[in-house]
Amino acid sequence: MAEVTGTPQLRKLRQVIALVGAAVLSACAVVPRDAAPPPPPPPSASAPRPTAPRPVTPALPEDVARHRVALLVPLSGANAAVGRSLANATQLALLDLRNEKIRITNYDTSGGAAAAAQRAIDEGAQLILGPLLAEDVRAVAPVARAARVPVLSFSNDISVAGNGAYLLGYAPAQSIERVVDYARGTGITDFAGLVPSGTYGERASTAFLRAVESAGGRVTGMQTYDRSAGSITAAVGRLTRASPFHAVLIADSAGTASLAVPALRRSAGSGARVLGTELWNADTGIGGNAALNGAWFASVSNTLYRQYAGKYRTRFGTAPYRLSSLGYDAVLLTARIARDWRVGDRFPESRLTDRDGFAGLDGAFRFGRDGIAERALEVQEIKSGTTVTVSPAPAGFAGR
Repeated sequence: MAEVTGTPQLRKLRQVIALVGAAVLSACAVVPRDAAPPPPPPPSASAPRPTAPRPVTPALPEDVARHRVALLVPLSGANAAVGRSLANATQLALLDLRNEKIRITNYDTSGGAAAAAQRAIDEGAQLILGPLLAEDVRAVAPVARAARVPVLSFSNDISVAGNGAYLLGYAPAQSIERVVDYARGTGITDFAGLVPSGTYGERASTAFLRAVESAGGRVTGMQTYDRSAGSITAAVGRLTRASPFHAVLIADSAGTASLAVPALRRSAGSGARVLGTELWNADTGIGGNAALNGAWFASVSNTLYRQYAGKYRTRFGTAPYRLSSLGYDAVLLTARIARDWRVGDRFPESRLTDRDGFAGLDGAFRFGRDGIAERALEVQEIKSGTTVTVSPAPAGFAGR
């Protein structure tokens, strides 16, 4: 993986993901069957002292030629399909890179994330990729921190970031800020919000208020709902009876947003622009959702992801989960740093916060001191049965 410094690195990344992965060959020595047995040792004056046999342990054999990296994901239970997709993505990345310096071992977090982390560290892991869920990050982080092993989690819950835990997940606040900035740049000044009850909604509403204020706009109304059709309709009614607005953020999935839009159109007219969050990018059929036609949302770019998804289907016979690209990018990042990482040494954690960041399938990203991945996001519009980019993502972080 190349650091992000501009367009040449993105072209190089496109070349990397286009490579056809090849399995690593291993050689073994074979002793001829007709080899003569060795001569017996000369008689000794005294019998040798008996030695205790070495204990048999379940640990992996020592690997002195490669970096030991652990992947902690659910491989059984309710989230097994997501975990397997992440595992497949890391395998595909190693094959595409033809990297023989990194050895990734999978550990199932379904039986206990802390125990999986401890086993990985006992078996020599110097870097942990994963886990997926925020509660698992909370369990893994102290175990990894005690061993000075960094954690690159796939969670987007910013409350678990820091102290050696880094989040690759897509932070909702960043997508909200990006789409609000874009809307404000088109002349929209008055905003309203519809947010679900619960932690995600609370964080989304806070991010929305800050983003609008920072952009120089104003929030004329904010309503919550409990995701039932009746609750959404009631929230829309309360919102539209307040001060008028020219754009409304629906901080939820595309499916839930599409339930609210007809009521919005009836109450507020067709002029209010609908804004979405990064959750919409996980909906592969969003372009065909007629209710959301004309809506804007900010997310990572899908340009390289589409190529990756095609290769994934060819190799594994099924479509990947959208967030599996986080597993692929985690390997790209590791491979980039591994160029200057001596086998046997601790992972150079300070390299994770390189100011220029890194490039991946999901575009440019870098970690702040808080451990949260800052991402270069684009704004897309749902239009005529598809999505079109109306504001491209920056190529990198030069000068920022």
